[in-house]
Amino acid sequence: MIILVINCGSSSIKYQLLDMKSDDVYTLIAKGIVEKIGLPMGGIEYKRPGKDKIFRELEIPDHKAGMKLVLDALVDAETGVLKSFDDIEAVGHRIVQGADYFSGSAIVNEDVKDKIRRCIDFAPLHNAAHLLGIEACAEVLPGVTQVVTFDTAFHQTMPDYAYMYAIPYEYYEKYHLRRYGAHGTSHQFVARKGADFVGIDLNNSKIITCHIGNGSSVTAIVNGKCIDTSMGLTPLEGMIMGTRCGSIDPNVVTYIEKKEGLSPEEMETLMNKKSGFLGLSQKTSDAREMDELANAGDPKAKLVLKKLTYDTIKLIGSYVAAMNGVDAIFFTGGIGEHNSRLRRRVCENLTYLGLKFDYEANVAWGVDTIISMPDSKVKVALITTDEELVIARDTMHLVSDLED
Repeated sequence: MIILVINCGSSSIKYQLLDMKSDDVYTLIAKGIVEKIGLPMGGIEYKRPGKDKIFRELEIPDHKAGMKLVLDALVDAETGVLKSFDDIEAVGHRIVQGADYFSGSAIVNEDVKDKIRRCIDFAPLHNAAHLLGIEACAEVLPGVTQVVTFDTAFHQTMPDYAYMYAIPYEYYEKYHLRRYGAHGTSHQFVARKGADFVGIDLNNSKIITCHIGNGSSVTAIVNGKCIDTSMGLTPLEGMIMGTRCGSIDPNVVTYIEKKEGLSPEEMETLMNKKSGFLGLSQKTSDAREMDELANAGDPKAKLVLKKLTYDTIKLIGSYVAAMNGVDAIFFTGGIGEHNSRLRRRVCENLTYLGLKFDYEANVAWGVDTIISMPDSKVKVALITTDEELVIARDTMHLVSDLED
């Protein structure tokens, strides 16, 4: 089954085209990203396995135009991989927030789109963009079945004492205000893949997955099921991120609003888009640039990286306590997979667990690697994530069931 996987951000579209034979037998046909949608100048990156990457710079006014660029690249006479759009049998989308409406993936219909729309307030940077991607695909690929996979679905196994906020219960009943988490697709994939990789039984295990990137979260997983995660009602809660502040005293919000005369919408923008790495460093939200600044002696960049490390250590420690132990810790995500210094600094603070760190193995960059010593009581590994593969698998199963 030829499946196009779409991951729409507010100004980007990541995509993969896969030929799915089964869960474990598949071929990546092409992948890439459309960037800077709606900005003065954007671009599309297109890559086929074994071929040079192609990049084209041009203005991309909206997501519909972005989807048209993706599809045109796939059927291009010289560099394309499909004869026509008709070769695409299904489209799978990543959706950040599904609240408690969804505990698994779903085929897109009007009811599903309405529920995604209701969750926009819970993921203001993401859900609206996801809907744009769904509508764009419906216009360009009419009649093709679309499937949505939710970042929140994996976290639906959290117990109520972990997901409830201690605010008047009526707000949970009226507005569904509770902790939902995010990155669930990645955490689920990495836990399963990591358990196999280090040789432990997922169904009899205590695992902590650390998805560290521009958006970051840490999850506690017992016997393959999530019991707690660091993100909350929205992806804003938890640890420091690229432009998000993470957990703060709620009174900070009202204090700044009053002192600066900000509206709730302006305060929301400040916390989601102007804080985190960017706000604390006053220079950049990019972790690679932050590393360069820190290496050059920039004190604020050093502070950002220390806080990222400290937040990760604190969350791991709290989840070890919640699970009464841990068998394995897995690092993933853009920073988790590519920043050896972060992994080293975190693990050096976990020796109380009997963790023995393999400094030589830790030089690994973006490849599955065990970074704990053979006699370490806790297995630690770098595990590359593949959310698109999870989405493709779910899409394949749901569309196949529909056809049967």
